Amino acid sequence: VQLVESGGGSVQAGGSLRLSCAASEDTSTYGCMGWFRQAPGKEREGVAKIWTNSGNTYYADSVKGRFTISRDNAKNTLYLQMNSLKPEDTAMYYCAAGIATRCRSLLTLGGNIWGQGTQVTVS
Repeated sequence: VQLVESGGGSVQAGGSLRLSCAASEDTSTYGCMGWFRQAPGKEREGVAKIWTNSGNTYYADSVKGRFTISRDNAKNTLYLQMNSLKPEDTAMYYCAAGIATRCRSLLTLGGNIWGQGTQVTVS
């Protein structure tokens, strides 16, 4: 399975972006998917995850209330709606899929497969 992110770009503070992560195949065999980000000189941060079967979601405190993760199973696509963007949200954003045993710790351990990333810049 290959994951391809899109939707990044430059936006002013307070603006919005929607990231997409298109999978080349059905990802329902993975227990969960998530979004991660990494800014230059900083460690990777897991920002949101969604469980495949239940659709339950979890967010890092840094994005809670501003970001929304969702998925369209028919399109094999994961989304991240980002509102009220702040300069500190500037980073490369990656999507990842995790097997079931990884889902509880997905945002700290990372996924089993990754996309190539899309840049988000907030000024």
